[in-house]
Amino acid sequence: MSAQETTPRARLLEVGLDGVHHLANPRAEFMFGAASFSLSLPSSRTDPSHPCHNKLVIASSSDDPSSDSSLNSDAITIEVPVDDVRVGDSILGNVIGGSSFVDESMLTGESLPVAKDKGLPVFAGTVNWVVSCPCALGLATPTAILIGTSLGAKRGLLIRGGDVLERLAGIDTLVLDKKENQLLLTSIASLAYEETEILRLAAAVEKTALHPIANAIMNKAELLKLEIPMTSGQLTEPGFGCLAEVDGCLVAVGTLDWVQNRFETKASPSELKDLRDHLEFVLSREGTSSNHSKSIAYVGREGEGVIGAIAISDVLREDAKLTVDRLQQECITAFLLSGDREEAVASIGSTVGIKNENMKSSLTPQEKAGVISTLQGEGHRVAMVGDGINDAPSLAAADVGIAMRTHSKESAASDAASVVLLGNRLSQLIDALSLSKATMAKVHQNLAWAVAYNIVAIPIAAGALLPQFDFAMTPSLSGGLMALSSIFVVSNSLLLQLHGSFQKT
Repeated sequence: MSAQETTPRARLLEVGLDGVHHLANPRAEFMFGAASFSLSLPSSRTDPSHPCHNKLVIASSSDDPSSDSSLNSDAITIEVPVDDVRVGDSILGNVIGGSSFVDESMLTGESLPVAKDKGLPVFAGTVNWVVSCPCALGLATPTAILIGTSLGAKRGLLIRGGDVLERLAGIDTLVLDKKENQLLLTSIASLAYEETEILRLAAAVEKTALHPIANAIMNKAELLKLEIPMTSGQLTEPGFGCLAEVDGCLVAVGTLDWVQNRFETKASPSELKDLRDHLEFVLSREGTSSNHSKSIAYVGREGEGVIGAIAISDVLREDAKLTVDRLQQECITAFLLSGDREEAVASIGSTVGIKNENMKSSLTPQEKAGVISTLQGEGHRVAMVGDGINDAPSLAAADVGIAMRTHSKESAASDAASVVLLGNRLSQLIDALSLSKATMAKVHQNLAWAVAYNIVAIPIAAGALLPQFDFAMTPSLSGGLMALSSIFVVSNSLLLQLHGSFQKT
């Protein structure tokens, strides 16, 4: 068979007697991975009538050539330098020592390497280099994702999966709810009861609710050290209010229409007008700030209807405007969707710089989810930020749901979200976006390196440079390069720790 040139230590697997007996420096070794083979020639190589004249034996260079493992008792081992073997020489023989894997695809079409042990034949042109590196391809994505999610956890960002980082890096629309502001109970009004009685009843109903308005009511009740009664039959209707039995009577807290419809006995229109006027008087007496807006929660009791109202102030977060400005710099459009009154939504939206057409008020949780679905239908990739049970449907509908951790307990919002901001700061949105983009950049760099390495290294190992430059890779060089390719992608992923705001201070 025609000889094939592979590497400097394994150019040929077949060479004839005419190509061996004239060699001046008798040495030729053939490397197959961890195994080394040499040529064994019958002692009567010059005698054409010798039965072994046309057969040479491949022997392990570490074996004793005079051992019984030789194919013929008259055979001797002749070692020739590989550089003296020329194209056109041929050899026939079997492996009598050592083991390795050989690529015979050029003969058989078999894509997998074939194991070669003692007694098995080897053929011309079949080689075993180890240079291609699927490890680098396999490590490119998971190493970057692991570093990215670990960095996020250290900075108070709970990111639930590498696919979340990929989706977050590609968003172009961010939906906010007004409740991401800090809520404070500022006023209580009633025509028949003391303010503390209205607060006591409201706190009893809201004490098990996981909602920012409920938190504001509970914080005020705890501040005043009120004794909160036991309740039973708790019922929550997201976006509308809560209902429970307190002191033997049903008590409801929520929107005006919802509370009115919970009971057969309803407050008269004149009573409701007087209650609103009284609340407005209290609010005007306390004064308001340009960075405050008000939400009203009504309190009703069985047999009486609406008996009081509680004003909740939205105190604009210090980092709210800065966060919206940064989003706009990143070409991300901000929307403000809320179930609160139009005036309250408009006040907050205009303060932080959200366009009027991107603000919607008086929405139910289902309507919020519908707006998000509409945006997705227009081709936008949407992230939603929420912090209450009302936001759970919207968080689930968005491409990426982001929950604000407003209390120590798990909530429906955090359960439905893909990202949880454990620090309860809007500015963490920017950190999450920056981290996701940096992580995906590392993934792309790693993949580009791994693909480029294999495209370049495999042809060189196959002998692409051999005819012109007389260069081919040895197994040791191939193995070293394969290891270095994996080290590169891991090291490149570790460099993510030096990214921007995520550097250690």
